[in-house]
Amino acid sequence: MTSPEQPEHYFSGTPAGPEHRRRLDVEVWGRRFVLQSANGVFSADHLDRGTEILLRESAPPTGSPRVLDLGCGYGPVALGIALACPGAQVDAVDVNERALALCRDNAAELGVADRVRALLPDQVEPGTTYDEIWSNPPIRVGKEALHALLLTWLPRLAPTGTARLVVSKNLGADTLQRWLVDQGYGCGRAASSKGFRVLVVTPAAG
Repeated sequence: MTSPEQPEHYFSGTPAGPEHRRRLDVEVWGRRFVLQSANGVFSADHLDRGTEILLRESAPPTGSPRVLDLGCGYGPVALGIALACPGAQVDAVDVNERALALCRDNAAELGVADRVRALLPDQVEPGTTYDEIWSNPPIRVGKEALHALLLTWLPRLAPTGTARLVVSKNLGADTLQRWLVDQGYGCGRAASSKGFRVLVVTPAAG
């Protein structure tokens, strides 16, 4: 994912221009840590509001779940989950190779590289299923691309799995919720805060 002011990077595997890294202090579920970010990735200068709300309005996973962070960026969700849930195995997926490199480096620095895999979409093994999917999806790619993205990954939910999506109300959260229901998924609103909805999706029947 990329910053709203640079929407073309949603589609770019390799952002243009030289990389300039910076360090960000973040807090997730009461734990403070430092992440490396850089230009050309989503919300490079701060933890964006949608992700902040997704994490604040959700409890961390427990036990030993297989988790997907879809559109991981430099890794705040994937790494927050890995730190809060020592049994979690997390696949952090993005199309942006710079973001994936940052996520890998952050995982190594935080000591969770053995449990966080930063992957391009086609590097995920066919047939892999997830107990939980977390995502601040790239709404600005457009409705058709967003729907294709969700229809690619939501079928990977385990039968008892859940997906948590944070979407701006102004960018169509309620319309997306209705569309997901029309596709056969269970979809409820877990929280609404500062113009964002946190949607909880359960597998399609059958």
